[in-house]
Amino acid sequence: MAKKPQIPCSSPFPSAKQDATNVIYDYGTPQTHSPSYRLAYDDLDFIMRDELRPIRLQLELLKPELTLKEQNIQSTIVVFGSARIPEPETAQLELSRALQSLADAPDDLNKQQAVKIAQAIVDKSHYYDHARELAKLVTEQTRSLEQSVFVITGGGPGIMEAANRGAADVGGKSIGLNIVLPGEQKPNPYITPELCFQFHYFAVRKMHFLMRAVALVAFPGGFGTLDELFEALTLIQTRKVRPIPVILFGKSYWQKVINFEVLVEEGTITQSDLALIQYAETPEQAWQLILQSYTLNGNHSL
Repeated sequence: MAKKPQIPCSSPFPSAKQDATNVIYDYGTPQTHSPSYRLAYDDLDFIMRDELRPIRLQLELLKPELTLKEQNIQSTIVVFGSARIPEPETAQLELSRALQSLADAPDDLNKQQAVKIAQAIVDKSHYYDHARELAKLVTEQTRSLEQSVFVITGGGPGIMEAANRGAADVGGKSIGLNIVLPGEQKPNPYITPELCFQFHYFAVRKMHFLMRAVALVAFPGGFGTLDELFEALTLIQTRKVRPIPVILFGKSYWQKVINFEVLVEEGTITQSDLALIQYAETPEQAWQLILQSYTLNGNHSL
């Protein structure tokens, strides 16, 4: 009996990439010199028009989404924290420089202030080591699971670098979500290259932080950390995302910066809202809080 002919699996139509490669734009005529002749998706000036913002938003949502799916990344632990907290050795070096500068001009108020700030950074630099150790712990402890859990950060220096570095220390992958800023913000060197993304829209970037999150750990930070933390708390409070543990690392810092109890006293949040927040002082404690939360809440096991 003769075999039936095989039906080709590939599309009979040329792909968009093939057309963009094969198209000849310049036939030396006024028509082909016109920008209107370019393929719409191959016309950068067209793509950048204000009216195309919805398309660009969709592209920023889709590109990391498809890549992470292809890498089979389904669960993440988000690590937020200041870009300005380096590892202890670097922080100490900056303090030494500030002290030397002040010694040359002891009455300079700006240099006095610089020393105070440098000392404050030194005092917080141990959080770099803690973030690094937490990422190592997460990466090692979840490696044997059916679905590993991956550390995800904002991709910059400081605490973000520490978390990506911790995953790399034990041969694990980690994710970095960078964003274009007025000043240079290059990816830290410890992000897994194929999981290093760059965003234009803060809103889409923040969606990607939470889309796969099973926990969030916020180390001391500034405006960016506070923005990301409070957006996550708001979404959990209003049940726009599933409940996940939110752990503030370094209770003394957070209680100094934010008086959550006053919000309760003023009636702007409820006492039960405070249960959305937990505190940790060590990487091991943070990891145990994450595990306890999933056990106590009856959620899926990590």
